Formats: sequence, C-alpha cells, structure tokens
Amino acid sequence: MSDGPGLFDLEDDECWARLEDYRMLLIKSIEPSRITPYLRQCKVLSGEDEEQIYNDPSLVIRRRKVGVLLDILQRTGLKGYEAFLESLELDYPEIYRKITGKEPARVFSVLIDTAGECGLTQFLMNEVSRLQKLVQDERRARLELSVQATEQLDTIRQLQLCESERRKQQERVQRIREERERMCEEARQLRDENYSLMHDLTRLSEEKNCVHMRNRDLQLEIERLKHSLMNAESDSKIQRKKTITLKNAMEQRPSQDMIWQLQRENDLLTARIQELESASKAQTPECEKLDQESMEDLKQQSQAQYQELVNDLYNIRKDLHDTQELCDKYQEEKDELALMCTMLKKDSTMYRDRMEDILKQLEDVIKERDKAIAAREEYHLESLKNLQDKDHYRKQIREMGERYDELQVQLFRTQGEVLSLQAKLRKQNNPVQLNSEDSSLVGSFETQVRSHRVNLESTIHLSIQGGFSLLKTFQKTADLKDITTSITGAKVSQVS
Repeated sequence: MSDGPGLFDLEDDECWARLEDYRMLLIKSIEPSRITPYLRQCKVLSGEDEEQIYNDPSLVIRRRKVGVLLDILQRTGLKGYEAFLESLELDYPEIYRKITGKEPARVFSVLIDTAGECGLTQFLMNEVSRLQKLVQDERRARLELSVQATEQLDTIRQLQLCESERRKQQERVQRIREERERMCEEARQLRDENYSLMHDLTRLSEEKNCVHMRNRDLQLEIERLKHSLMNAESDSKIQRKKTITLKNAMEQRPSQDMIWQLQRENDLLTARIQELESASKAQTPECEKLDQESMEDLKQQSQAQYQELVNDLYNIRKDLHDTQELCDKYQEEKDELALMCTMLKKDSTMYRDRMEDILKQLEDVIKERDKAIAAREEYHLESLKNLQDKDHYRKQIREMGERYDELQVQLFRTQGEVLSLQAKLRKQNNPVQLNSEDSSLVGSFETQVRSHRVNLESTIHLSIQGGFSLLKTFQKTADLKDITTSITGAKVSQVS
C-alpha cells in the first residue's frame, strides 16, 4: 500500500515538472480572473486562496498573481494539474495546444467528477451570463466608441477647417512676406540705380569741369598768343622805326658824287702840290730862300688841308661801311620779323579757326545735352507715372487678395458652423429621424449655406479674373517701361 502514494507523487512531480517548462509563457499570457471561476468550481482553489491572489498588497502585478496561482495549484497535485489544463482548454486553447500537443475537447471531467452535472450546468449558466454581460458591455462600449468616433470625426473636420484657415492665413502671411521681400529688393534695386545715376551725374559733372578747364586753358592760350602777337607787333614797330631812322641817316650822309668830287679835288690839290714842288726846285736858290718860308707855310697849310680831307674821307668810308653792315643786318632782321609775323598771323588764324570749331562743337554738345536732359526728364516723368500705376495696380491686387482670403476664411468658418450644427442635430436625434420642422430648418439652412457658398465662389472667381486682368495690364506697363528705358539709355549713350 505504501508504493501507491509514492507513484502518484512521482506522476504529480513529472506533470508539474513538464509544466515548469512553459511557466514563463503562462505567466506572460494568462489572466487570473478568467480561470479562477472554473478552478473554484473544481474545488482546487479555495476562497482564501482567491482572496490571497486578488487582495494581497504584494501581488499587484499580474505576473506575480499568476505565479502564486501556479504555486497554489501545484500543492493540489494531479487534480490541480488536470483542472488547470481544462481551464486552459476552455479559455486559452492555443496555449493548451502548445503544452499538450492535442486539440481542445472541452469534456470538463474534473468539474463533473467534483460538482456533478448540476455544478457543470451552474458553471455554464454563470459563464453564459458573464459572456452576455461582456457582450452588452462590449456593445455599450462600441456604441460609446461610435459616438466618440463621430464626435472625433466632427472635431477632426473642424480641426481640418481650422487647419485650412490657419494654412490660408500662413499663405497670406507668406505672400505678404514675399511681397515685402520683393519690395525690399525693388527698393534695393532703386537705391542701386539711384547710386548709379548719381555716379553718372558725378562723372558727367567731372567731364563738364574738365571741358571747362580745357576751355579755360584754350582761352589762356589764346590770350598768350594775343600777347605774343602784340609783342611781335610792338617789336616790329620798333624795328620799323629803327629802319626808318637808319634810312634817314643813310639819306643824310654824303652822296657818292660828293665823295668822288672831294676825291677829285684832293687829287687836283695833290697834283698842284707836286707841280709847286717841282717849280720850286727849278727856281734859283734866291727865290728859294725868299719863298722858302712862304712855301713852308703853304706846304703846312696844304698838308693840313690834305690831312683833314684824308681824315674826312676815312671817316666817311668807315661810316659808309658801318652803314652798309647795319643796313644788311636790319634787312635780315626785317626779313626774320616779317617771317615771324607771317607765322604768327597764320598761327593766330589757325587757333581762331580751331577755337571757332571747338565753340561750335561745344554748342552742339550743349544742344545734345539739353535734348538728353529733356529726354531723361520725360523718361523720369513717364517712369514716375508707371510706378504710380504699378503701385495702384499692386494695391488693387493686394486688396483683392485680402478680399479673396477673407472670403475663403468666411467659407471655412461657414463650413465649420455647418459641421457643428450637423453634429448637434446628430446628438439630438441619434436613433430617431428628425422632426419635420427640424428637417425643414436644416434644409433651409443648408440651402442658405449652399447659396452663400456659390456667392463666395463666384466672388472669388471674379476677384481672380480681376487680378489676372490687372496683372496683364501691369505686365504691359512693365514692357512699355522696359522699352522706354532701353530707348532713353540708347539716347544717353549716343550723347555721351
């Protein structure tokens, strides 16, 4: 008799040892509240054990509860093992199939052996009641979830409308930022253009100053040439006076006939002196003695006269030679001065013609400059007008865009109001149809919303068409401005 209990203990240990291999799977997968009713019906789990499992403060985690439940069942032996497998067969067929390798048959042998068929019926009735309650709870939860889902859908639609409105506002803000950046870029371009115009104006002013300086240098050169011409004329007058004085001196000197006459008289006197000397030699010594003194006196007188005549002749010949040299020298200087005067006259004529040409060119440049300034002023006026038209069209486009955004926002808000009203109507009339008055009210409201939407869409379409027409007009104006700019630039470059 002692061998029987040892064999049963060995089988219990083998069963629970085989079940230990799946302990982690059981702890991870089993919910204790699902299998404890069946185990309590099989009388392998007492009320105290159930109280310990559910109310012990140290067993808060579900896995610990499953571990304690397995330990309690292990103390019950083979009956607890079979009851636990039948509970798995009832509630966790997949785990049962994995542990035993068999398909679940649901024979409830332990429950029938323990409580009988009445206990099985009672257990099944309790399970049916529990399952019906679970089904009702699930239906109620499903209904609540459907209501919450409907509310969430309405909320999602309203959030989508709010998101659309926010996106529209962001697009509007982005468009305003882009317009601001474009205006800043245009202002930067205008500032650069203004700087370039100021640079061109400064360059033209410098060129004008250079032209004025060159004109003043030419005027100074003309004055210097005039002064040189006046000096040359004064030198020419002085030389002319000297020439006239020399000519008068040459006219006042003795003539050639007088010189020849004086020379002939000198020769006659010389011949007479010689005759007298020869006659004095032929006379007697007495006569010589008598006339010696007179002859000496006469000789001295004739010698003195001869010496004077010789000196006069020498002086006259010297003066004639000097006068001839001066005449040649003055003649050469006269020729040089005449040549210089001719050259100065030619240079003066050339400079005068050149200055006349320069003055004519300056007059032409001034005329072209006046034309260019007038064309530039006209271009500036036309550009100012185009800018004013551009600002006006841009203002109209911006106003239409704002109106378009406001209409879209109003449309989104109207759609949100429609959705909120539909949600309220669904809440008020959940399973029942709407009353005739409410349905007529909703129908009229939907008609008004539809007409308002059509009006908004038509207004938006008209605004878009007006914006496109303004954009086309602005594009034509911009093309006209580009053409005017190119023509004016060509004129200015031609004048430069």
